[in-house]
Amino acid sequence: MKGQDEALLVIDLQNDFMPGGALAVARGDEVVPVANRLARAFEHVIVTQDWHPRDHISFAASHAGKSPFERIALPYGEQVLWPVHCVQGTAGAALHEALDIPHARLVIRKGYRRTIDSYSAFVEADRKTPTGLAGYLRESGVKRVWCCGLATDYCVAWTALDARAAGFEAVVVEDACRAIDLEGSLERAWRDMDAAGIARARAEDALR
Repeated sequence: MKGQDEALLVIDLQNDFMPGGALAVARGDEVVPVANRLARAFEHVIVTQDWHPRDHISFAASHAGKSPFERIALPYGEQVLWPVHCVQGTAGAALHEALDIPHARLVIRKGYRRTIDSYSAFVEADRKTPTGLAGYLRESGVKRVWCCGLATDYCVAWTALDARAAGFEAVVVEDACRAIDLEGSLERAWRDMDAAGIARARAEDALR
């Protein structure tokens, strides 16, 4: 069992990101049993949820004439436009029914501000608005975070990078993640994570 100075972040294992969901990640459902197994090795587990209002700025439907996966410029930078997904209170926003982590201590909801997207569990896409997770982890004595979930190249990568920027060690559990891989985004994400000193591991490494 990992000690109190290590935490597992289980990122966005929600129905809309699963096969058949509104923003499906290929084979995303394969992550759920691995995350369950990982969680049993950690006393300290945190779960994240995308939690958008129905008119969220990141939705293509919120911009006349725009289609999913187009890019637009917003005040905080370039934004990929997504299909409507993880709308607050909907079945699509719910955690996967097979996710079994009853001892999770905290649920971080992100993307609930209408005018800012939020991939990272630490800082929203304007790169200024904190979620409060860094302070919570520091006060809890956490030194290293292990990241798993969906999607490798967006919410997992941004979370791991911001964990490092906040002064934590960060590990991405490769076989407990799946990617969207939009126009080379997965390769770019790994390049950025490698450059930031983020470690890669497999689930069996965390379970030792």
